[in-house]
Amino acid sequence: MPEGDTVWNTARVLHRALAGATLTASEFRVPQLATTDLAGWTVRESVARGKHLLLRLTAPAGGDATPAGGTIGAAPVAATADGSTPAASWTLHSHLRMDGAWRAYAPGDRWSARPGHLIRVVLRSTEAVAVGYHLHELALVPSAEEEQLVGHLGPDLLGPDWDPAEALRRLAAHPDIPVAEALLDQRNLAGVGNLYKCELLFLRGVSPWTPVRAVPDLPGLVALAQRLLAANRGRWTQSSTGSLHRGQTTYVYGRRAQPCRRCGTAIRKEELGERVTYWCPVCQPDPAR
Repeated sequence: MPEGDTVWNTARVLHRALAGATLTASEFRVPQLATTDLAGWTVRESVARGKHLLLRLTAPAGGDATPAGGTIGAAPVAATADGSTPAASWTLHSHLRMDGAWRAYAPGDRWSARPGHLIRVVLRSTEAVAVGYHLHELALVPSAEEEQLVGHLGPDLLGPDWDPAEALRRLAAHPDIPVAEALLDQRNLAGVGNLYKCELLFLRGVSPWTPVRAVPDLPGLVALAQRLLAANRGRWTQSSTGSLHRGQTTYVYGRRAQPCRRCGTAIRKEELGERVTYWCPVCQPDPAR
C-alpha cells in the first residue's frame, strides 16, 4: 500500500540508484512530457514529501537550463556575466496514489515489475535504470516552484518538517469532521493512508466516525501515527502488530468478517467518504451508531 513509509522507501531506492549520476537518456510516456529530454542532466537527490516523490536534477554546467522539449511551469534562466547559463535546478514530481511504483534495475536487466503498457517514465544512467509505473500527477518544474505542488501538505510524519503541534492545530481546526476522514486529509498531516488510518484507530480504541473534537487523546493518536510509520520505514512489509508473517501484519485492515485479535468479534467493513474502513464494533464503540 503506497503510504508515507512506502514513498519514503521508494525515494531511498531511487536515491541509491541515481543520486550523483548523469542521465544518459530519458523517456516520458505521458503527453505533457513526451518530448522532454533529460540526457546530460545530473540527479542530485530523491526525497519524499508525504505521499509525493521529488526527484531533483541539475542542468549541465553552461548548458541549456531548460530541458529539451519544454516542461510544465518553465521559466527562463538569466545568463551569467560571462554569457554562460548557470546550472538550474529542476524537480520531477510524481504521486504513487494507490497503484504507482518506481523500480530500479541494472542496465540489461529485465523490467519485470509491471506490464510494459503501465510504464510512464524511464531514466537511464551508466549504472542504473529507473522505471516509473502508473505514476500520477507527473510534472517537471523548477525546484523553486515545488511549493506549488506540495506546499499545501501538512507536516510530514517521516520528514524533517514533522511538527506534532502543527498537525494537532490543523486537525483541531475542523472539529466536526470524522477522525477517519481527518487522518486521511494530507493537509493535516502528510503520510497516513487507509491502512494506517484503520490500524491507528483500532490501537487507540476510537470509532472511525468519532468527530475530531470527541477523540479522547488526540495528541496520543498523532504521536502513535508518527511512531507506527517510523517503525515500518526501511522495509516493504507494513505491520502494525509487530509480526511480519503473512496474514498477521494488521489488526483490522483487510480482515472483514475475521475475528478481532483482541475480543473475537467479527471485523466490519464499511465505506466512509470515498474510502473503505475496517473496524471492530466492540473495541471501537460508537454510541451514536
